[in-house]
Amino acid sequence: MLVVSGDIALRRSLGQVLAAHGYTVAEADATQRLDLLVARTRPLLLVLDLDRPDGERLAPMVRVRDASRELPMIALSVRGDEGDKVAALDVGADDYLTKPIGTSELLARIRVVLRRMRSDLNAPDVLEAGDVRIDRARYEVTVDGKLVHLTPIEFRLLAMLARTPGKVVTREVLLHHVWGPNTDQAHYLRVHIAALRQKLGAHKVLTVTGIGYRLADR
Repeated sequence: MLVVSGDIALRRSLGQVLAAHGYTVAEADATQRLDLLVARTRPLLLVLDLDRPDGERLAPMVRVRDASRELPMIALSVRGDEGDKVAALDVGADDYLTKPIGTSELLARIRVVLRRMRSDLNAPDVLEAGDVRIDRARYEVTVDGKLVHLTPIEFRLLAMLARTPGKVVTREVLLHHVWGPNTDQAHYLRVHIAALRQKLGAHKVLTVTGIGYRLADR
């Protein structure tokens, strides 16, 4: 596990907590080239402090996501407004925590992300529903043969819906799969579903009122 922060005290504190809970931890400051650091250390998960002295909040995360689609990333920041959270999630964060951070919550979020990774390993590499094709190995989505760019969270939501095309998936199942149990991210689920409809076509992702969503199978 890799912890990157320009705040030495925070970085060391998180490193000690994670090590005490059995994780192998590497620490780095914010001055290092993050994508190269990830390639060298090959971490299981990246905990990234977005509050950098150079002001480059999201650019390092974009470089990492371009180089590694599968690496889970948890972003940390003092900024807690919705726009900052959505921006970080859109460029590749799997989760976003506002500082000051409760270590129990961070550990819980890490467990959720790692469980989801294990669950994803059991899914087929290629999922199809009508003219929507999801290639999990290549991290690509096409609609009628045309490539569609999705954020990591949109990709996971679509892949979850595509496991049972034509059948409803409840909001609770989607929330649990993407954000973990006891989550308060219901609003973000609606935001990301709306984004999926815009990118795939409004008729592709259907709302089942009061229950959840289903992916059209034709």
